[in-house]
Order: sequence, then structure tokens, then C-alpha cells
Amino acid sequence: MIYVDTSVVLAHLLVEVRHPPAALWRETLVASRLVEYEVWTRVHARRLFDSHGEAVQALIGRIALLELSPPVLARALAAFPVPVRTLDALHLASIDFLRRQGQSVELATYDRRMTDAARTLGFPIRDLTV
Repeated sequence: MIYVDTSVVLAHLLVEVRHPPAALWRETLVASRLVEYEVWTRVHARRLFDSHGEAVQALIGRIALLELSPPVLARALAAFPVPVRTLDALHLASIDFLRRQGQSVELATYDRRMTDAARTLGFPIRDLTV
């Protein structure tokens, strides 16, 4: 299972220079429901709903979304071994929750701070080189 964060979803949707390999979208993907909010916020801020709205819906529909349940939120409130930003704490707490449920999860991200924090926590990182 691969946990995709917002940086990967946006890179794909906005056809950025760095973008995930096509094979990633054939994997079992999961993300916090937070990804949906982050992506839509950016799409609306850039006024891209008309051109990207259907693609956003299709891509978000492809990802199993994990709710911000009490155990996830409680973990996000606890200390991390390195300083993390608020939204990163929620993503990392979601991955931690899945792993505690016995799931094998890799993180797919382009965010260096998220990568560093995930490695500190012992989470495997998915190689996104094309």
C-alpha cells in the first residue's frame, strides 16, 4: 500500500516538472482525507476548477481516504522525534495508524521535510523517479 501525500497528487494533476511514474496510479493508494481538502484548496486558489475539476474528482476517487479519526488525531497531538508542521503531523499520524493496524505502507512524497520526518519514524519511502 502506498500513502500518497498532497505534493504527489498536485504534481500529477498540475503536470509539474517532477511527476510520479504512471505505474504509481496502478498501485493500492491511500491518503488522509486531508489530501482531498488540500488539493481542492489549491485548485480553487489557482482558479483551475473548470480545467481540472473532473481530473481532481477522478484522481481523489482512485485513492482510499482515511478519515481523521480520534486515534489519528491523538497521535498527531503527540510529540514527533523531529519538528513537523501541522499538516505533516496529520499525514504522519495517518501512516502510523495504518502501520499499527498491521498494514505495510510506503510514503510517496516530494516534500523533503516530510521525507526526513518519515525516515526518522522508520517509514519506507517510495521511489518516485521516472
